[in-house]
Amino acid sequence: AGEAQCLSYTGCNFLRQRLVLATLSGRPLKIRKIRAKEEDPGLRDFEASFIRLIDKVTNGSRIEINQTGTTLYYQPGLLYGGSLEHDCSPSRGIGYYLESLLCLAPFMKHPLKIVLRGVTNDQVDPSVDILKATALPLLKKFGIDGESLDIKINRRGMPPKGGGEILFACPVRKVLQPVQFTDPGKIKRIRGTAYSVRVSPQMANRMVESARGILNKFIPDIYIYTDHMKGVSSGKSPGFGMCLTAETINGTILSAELASNPQGQGAAVLPEELGQNCAKLLLEEVYRGGCVDSTNQSLALLLMTLGQRDVSKVLLGPLSPYTIEFLRHLRSFFQIMFKIETKTPEEEHMGGEKVLMTCVGIGFCNLSKTIR
Repeated sequence: AGEAQCLSYTGCNFLRQRLVLATLSGRPLKIRKIRAKEEDPGLRDFEASFIRLIDKVTNGSRIEINQTGTTLYYQPGLLYGGSLEHDCSPSRGIGYYLESLLCLAPFMKHPLKIVLRGVTNDQVDPSVDILKATALPLLKKFGIDGESLDIKINRRGMPPKGGGEILFACPVRKVLQPVQFTDPGKIKRIRGTAYSVRVSPQMANRMVESARGILNKFIPDIYIYTDHMKGVSSGKSPGFGMCLTAETINGTILSAELASNPQGQGAAVLPEELGQNCAKLLLEEVYRGGCVDSTNQSLALLLMTLGQRDVSKVLLGPLSPYTIEFLRHLRSFFQIMFKIETKTPEEEHMGGEKVLMTCVGIGFCNLSKTIR
């Protein structure tokens, strides 16, 4: 690869997107001026940990970082996979790392089985519960399924100290199938998990009751599990929180979640308030609608891009700023443009404005997959 093809960026934003797309497209990447003007310049510990993780799942990647950590050069190797372990930085949730692994895992040489340790649920990144409930069914729609596709929570860990542990396993696929996913359908049931670690188990029940108080007005089929972990499996810090998912008749899954403030930061949160707010967030997500919830928009668009040379269509709710930047990156790395049509609430008879995303896949083929 000559220097001409090397993509150049400045700043620390969207580091994960750039590294993931560089790895998939095989294009080298240079990022300059990473927090160059701050008192503490350069890469943060969670970003360094992410770069180490990328290095673990690939074979032959070349990563160069200057002394201050403000410039990063990355020449991607081949996605290798296999059985791995990684200790994530506790300053970000495991979801920060898992989101990117979900994009890369289907294209490995060997099926990925990785144990990640760190914070399973926090207020910044999507929790492991949400990714298990929403991202795995999304992967199945693109033909990535099998018994080995799984996310298992062995231990929960809340910030600031973490101590959680999960196992993520994903099979490999040679090609992805195109999807036509334009009708979300009506909601038929709501499921959820209220979890509590190192606090009274009553916290979970109080959250469930207050959330049901709001959601029961709309639909009878609601079941929220309480998950109280004890001893070693409860991590190192106290906390509680809730994840809710609404499932439609067509298999769309919309999600919302909230977690309590980390120990020693901010005011104490009442479980009743947290349950109510989480239920309201779920209603808001339903109002925004679309066939993929806002956490997984970029994953859906990436899988559409990498599909066979055929038309894929997905109806999304309003695009998040992260997704908009992701579309720009897809254009830089894969030279692909989406056709974007807005749908007004009058046309769809429900919720907020929707966007219909259409593209023709680039026919991405997993060349490193061993043919049995």
